[in-house]
Amino acid sequence: MMQDYESFKRAAIEFLGDRIYDDYLRRFVYGTDASCYRYIPELVIKAHSEDEIIKIYALAQKYNIPLTFRAAGSSLSGQACSDSVLVIASHCWENISISENADFIRLSCGVIGAKANDALKPYGKKIGPDPATLTTAMIGGILSNNSSGMCCGVKQNSYNTLASLRVILSDGTLLDTADKQNIKQFLTTHTHITDALLNLREEILADEELTSLIKKKYKIKNTTGYSLNALVDFSDPIDILSHLFIGSEGTLGFISACEYECVPDLPYKTCALLFYENMSIAAEVIKILASLDSIIAAAEVMDYASLKSVQNAKGVPTIIQEIQPNNACILIQAESTHQDILQNNLDTITQAIAHIPTILPIQKSSDEAVYASWWKIRKGLLPIAASTRRKGSCVITEDVCFAIDDFGAGVGMIQALFEKYGFKDNSIIFGHALSGNIHFIITPILDDSSERKNFENLIEEMAKNVAGFGGSIKAEHGTGRMVAPFVEIEWGKKAYEINKKIKQLFDPKNLLNPDVIISNDPQIHTKNLKTATQIEDELDTCMECGFCEKICPSKNLTLTPRQRIALHREIKRLQNNALAGNADDMALLKELQKGYAYFSDATCAVCNMCATLCPLEIPTGAIAADSRKQNATRKKQIIAKEILAHLQGVSALAKFGLEASAITAKLIGEKNLQNLSGKITKFAPSLPQIPKNLPQKNTHTLSDKPAQKQNLQALRVSKNSGVVIYFSTCINRTFAPSKHMPDQRSIQEVFESLCAKANISVRYPKKIHSMCCGKAFVDYEKLSKENANKNYALLKELSLNGEIPIVLDHTACSTHLIEKLKNTQLQIYDLGVYIDRFLLPVLQIEPISENIGLYTMCAGKKAGQENIMLSLAKHCTKGEIFIHKDTGCCGFAGNKGFFTPELNASALEDFSKFYSDKNVKKGFGSSSTCEIGLSDKTGFPWQHIAYLIDACTTAKDVL
Repeated sequence: MMQDYESFKRAAIEFLGDRIYDDYLRRFVYGTDASCYRYIPELVIKAHSEDEIIKIYALAQKYNIPLTFRAAGSSLSGQACSDSVLVIASHCWENISISENADFIRLSCGVIGAKANDALKPYGKKIGPDPATLTTAMIGGILSNNSSGMCCGVKQNSYNTLASLRVILSDGTLLDTADKQNIKQFLTTHTHITDALLNLREEILADEELTSLIKKKYKIKNTTGYSLNALVDFSDPIDILSHLFIGSEGTLGFISACEYECVPDLPYKTCALLFYENMSIAAEVIKILASLDSIIAAAEVMDYASLKSVQNAKGVPTIIQEIQPNNACILIQAESTHQDILQNNLDTITQAIAHIPTILPIQKSSDEAVYASWWKIRKGLLPIAASTRRKGSCVITEDVCFAIDDFGAGVGMIQALFEKYGFKDNSIIFGHALSGNIHFIITPILDDSSERKNFENLIEEMAKNVAGFGGSIKAEHGTGRMVAPFVEIEWGKKAYEINKKIKQLFDPKNLLNPDVIISNDPQIHTKNLKTATQIEDELDTCMECGFCEKICPSKNLTLTPRQRIALHREIKRLQNNALAGNADDMALLKELQKGYAYFSDATCAVCNMCATLCPLEIPTGAIAADSRKQNATRKKQIIAKEILAHLQGVSALAKFGLEASAITAKLIGEKNLQNLSGKITKFAPSLPQIPKNLPQKNTHTLSDKPAQKQNLQALRVSKNSGVVIYFSTCINRTFAPSKHMPDQRSIQEVFESLCAKANISVRYPKKIHSMCCGKAFVDYEKLSKENANKNYALLKELSLNGEIPIVLDHTACSTHLIEKLKNTQLQIYDLGVYIDRFLLPVLQIEPISENIGLYTMCAGKKAGQENIMLSLAKHCTKGEIFIHKDTGCCGFAGNKGFFTPELNASALEDFSKFYSDKNVKKGFGSSSTCEIGLSDKTGFPWQHIAYLIDACTTAKDVL
């Protein structure tokens, strides 16, 4: 039967609307995952409900269209790739429900693993699986790959901690194994499946050799093929079915949700770094540690190349600089319910390995901040190591497991293969040694025919050798495409036939993730590997792991950081091909360049919060920032220069616009004005959209405010410490709070009030109305530099060469100026930081009893201000302080809240949901522009935290 994509798309649009994509840009970028494969789907769908999945199934059956389901796209073996229809189920699949005693947690497939643990933390619990990608990977993928990780081994993986599963089969049937009525109905309507599963079980149990093989194989980590142990471990067909879905990689059906048994998150932990002469000696230690696995939670091994690759990473212990060639390191973690038990266990471990000499001093810590930094490096080892690859090379990640007695020999075998096939200098070995599980990375240049052949031969020989050890060719990353050709080699013909029967039973038309786990193509693992087009050095290190995605404000609107880099690479590749005369690529290039303006540039907040999660700290916002600089035409530069030169007049014009908007709102109504401006903005993008909480014009006169009394405490520090220079930002000189705000004073009045109570004199620069921090002019390099020099000269003189502190009242502006003038003697502070350091200690505080919301804007987060903001809030309220920590950036991004308001709306979708059931009537931040969006989207007022502090403080006598 022919595949009819056009009819499929037309039918799907009826219920999906604009969430089905056939343009090349989105097919390409949404098709990108963390694996080494590049498949471009014919169509991409963002599904939001089970009902949509059922309808998509029906269309797939009708039009013979293969489907691939994806959650986070952090899988490494090619199981989340598609050249047909890719169905993304992440956004809107984020429900979390915890049982009364936190014995169980129910999770939708789009919940990030770390969020589940955050929800369980107050109960001292966590979910069992703990892959290195836990802060990125979603439950759907964790279940579908039977991901394990550092501590869980095989005892606490998804298979062994599953309480119930909610799945949709290929015929559209929804089965919830927690619902007795649903199960009863299923047993009646699907006897062909339940009977077949029981027959497969009988077939296996009748074969002692096969039964023994299956039991043996799952004593160690194994994700090669289907979970055949389900047919041995369970006699109930529903239990068999639900556990077969674990590790099925979307080839049997769609996993909508699950219920996990929660495991203890033990409160006392100690970690240690042990250094040995080589991997062979480290393997001896691992064997001893494995015999003590009841008191050791984890033991991670890293070879010399791994350690070398992280030497320059932030947070790496200085001792790593002392390693020598061939050295190896083991990171161990022990944990317990009580400190004395933990210490006894540590003594036992130390004594057990004392006879094997270390080559560097043992590093040990029970300080969470210290050992968390070690784990952060270990968990980021894949992208960090991949960043050191040769130009033009591809990152190939493998994942094997051996019985612990074979661990040393297995590592030696892998090292020998590196030597044999020329990858000794372009490879690393690391992994979960306590489980006998190692990962290795090789970086072949696939355009080199000999290296490609060596890669293919290495993988094939590795598979045969691992099978010869009785090991797992895939331990925890899933079979995917990478080892689909080798499933039979590992399992043998009889077990492989069982695998094929399982696939046929659940997916008779082979429409669910074809070529994954079961494939008739012996070379599928070598096809469609990613090309390695070179781009700018700071971006070229990206291996598309996706660690950055969850914090991006545009992730649910347009693109994520890794998708922007993937698009940037693809444009570069097409440019190279177009220059070589490829007409087809020229057409694709024009299509991408046209879409780039909105998808990659206009909807990028350039907050660079992505860099805070990226192990390499890649600032993906640089793509949009550089693009804007390149598009800064001479006309735009002239306009920018005129604006900066006539800033007071521009501010007056903006105030006139605010006043005109206020008058119009009175005449036609606020809601009508908002709706009208929204419609106008669609046709005239240069005109702003009017928000509900539109600021009023600022009418406050800026004049120096001398202190009424001397601040003796400040004078003890310096004769100028009782004075502050107030560089009020141009945005706040223009804006006063919206009429919907509880406190409608300008921010200047609030700061002057605080300083008066603290006996601090306020001085405004004489040329304040023509001054700008320069944040708004970053696209114009020459102008930006000139403005920075002008600011420095003015502030240097006014501050008496830096003796008097300088304060800015908008965090984006203060952090920008601090960065611009960081190598000068000037003392520049953000308003919140200045209040915390200079004003709060000399004020009398009477905290309120209300619950409040708190938001530290992205620039403040990157500047390390979150703890300062929280401290200020704690001083001012006895109530609860609610912080939605998953919102890294609100997406207002200066003026984008006015001109690209959909970015702000999308970025704050989860934020507004978070506050919807909280008893909060006020929120506080440090950015007047961000607070417009926060107020609009939550339905309650947000203002600068200075307003709260001023309301809670009075003057006190200072001796």
